[in-house]
Amino acid sequence: MDLQKIYSTRFLEEELPAKNRIWKIICDDFLSQFIGKNDTVVDIGAGYCEFINNIQCGKKIAIDLNPDVKKFAAGNIQIINESCTAIASLDDESADIVFMSNFLEHLQDKRQVLETIEESKRILKKGGKLLILQPNIRFLADVYWDFFDHHVPLSDRSLVEILESLDMQIVKNYPKFLPYTTKSRLPKADIFVKLYLRFPLAWQILGKQAFIVAQKV
Repeated sequence: MDLQKIYSTRFLEEELPAKNRIWKIICDDFLSQFIGKNDTVVDIGAGYCEFINNIQCGKKIAIDLNPDVKKFAAGNIQIINESCTAIASLDDESADIVFMSNFLEHLQDKRQVLETIEESKRILKKGGKLLILQPNIRFLADVYWDFFDHHVPLSDRSLVEILESLDMQIVKNYPKFLPYTTKSRLPKADIFVKLYLRFPLAWQILGKQAFIVAQKV
């Protein structure tokens, strides 16, 4: 599958400034509570680098097979074009945080999902955290398959099950967190994004993506 061609038509570059604004707020107002200023953070499936460009941390690493990732990564980001199931460039216990957003559903099957999570655990330090933002099939059954490259249906429950089977401790599990896509008609002004993050009741109404934090013990 030609990832470059699919993503260049699905995600228009002129939309990136608005998406980066949203991600900066998400990073500053929510995700930063899980990430230390000196942490080494690995973004698996970094894509357009909206997360890794905006998060405040010590060292930033972007993992993505798509060679276009270098066009979008800031200059202080180490880019690794390697498989998520075999990140040879990273040593055992070399990361404080592993993050992935809207990524696991694009893998070929559940075996690859398992291998990706196993590899994430390998590179995490003891006490390090795996942060997963993931479309939740429980609340998206009608539109989950509208993207041609969605292969694996996952819910918060199935993710918790596989994480716990790998002896990861669940720190947080929000079955409903963010809306499904930034292309929705929901207001995207900074103030509305900030207000949304501060009122979990809104997540229960509009959230379609799960957010899970698991710790390596």
